Amino acid sequence: MRRLPPVGSIQAFVAVARLGSLKAAAETLALSSPALTRRIQSLEQFVGAPLFDRQHNSVEVNTRGAAFLTEIEPHVDALALAVERVSTPPNSMRLRIAVPSLFASQRLMPALPLLRARHPNLTIDVETAPNRISLLSEGADAAIAISERIDDRLYARRLERGRVVAIGSRRLSDVREPADLQRVPILLHRDMPDLFNTWRKAIGMPGLEPADTSYFDAGQLILDAAAGGLGVAFMLESHLSRSVDDRLVQLFGHAAESPYTYWFACVPAALERRPVRLFHDWLFEHFGSAEEAPRRAAAG
Repeated sequence: MRRLPPVGSIQAFVAVARLGSLKAAAETLALSSPALTRRIQSLEQFVGAPLFDRQHNSVEVNTRGAAFLTEIEPHVDALALAVERVSTPPNSMRLRIAVPSLFASQRLMPALPLLRARHPNLTIDVETAPNRISLLSEGADAAIAISERIDDRLYARRLERGRVVAIGSRRLSDVREPADLQRVPILLHRDMPDLFNTWRKAIGMPGLEPADTSYFDAGQLILDAAAGGLGVAFMLESHLSRSVDDRLVQLFGHAAESPYTYWFACVPAALERRPVRLFHDWLFEHFGSAEEAPRRAAAG
């Protein structure tokens, strides 16, 4: 049998190629940056050529690396599925999903008892770590992600379109008009930095500048900060409507269509597994819009 490179090196290559960042890939794989670099170098030594163009603060797959990724990516995903099939007891079903923490707390967890009642043998592991789409290459069966778009190589179906609104505390009595934002900070999610820019353009004030901008990595923290009067949050309308914090209100009465929306995504082969299909169908039955048709992975 022909010798193959270590699976860990291949995992490291796929993660870096997908994320375009050594730091993000190291966090996803729970490795130190030096350990990740050693795995990449080991793979490059094995194939006898560099697979990335390296710059000071970034890496990008080169032509050879892109061709290699196209060749191996489907097989890496298929291998992960095969391992799970053989390791799962025949009378049980297990599903690992990657989900934004706010979606999980506001929507998924309250509804999961309904899914459990329907399928009592289905066990669901919920992962709320960042870079949710990249977790599909690290053992996650499916992901719910809030994004502008999803990689064409994945099966993707839009779960919810969103609108951007300004959310603040009832105590902000001196913030009545959008121009008042010049005196208060705004609060944004790091993964959705364009929400305020989209909103101010939609209301006809593209030059509006807030007093300051604070960035967070979790939606619930943004809502908590807004409720405490620390600034005005720009988030999706559904984040406010499903919040149980009565200190929060929508400000100004303006809303804009968001460039970021919720998606369900998985590798195409995953839909052949019964747990993934059961979860997919239940998810759209409870939360999805009938008008959002699934988008298949690109051919080739």
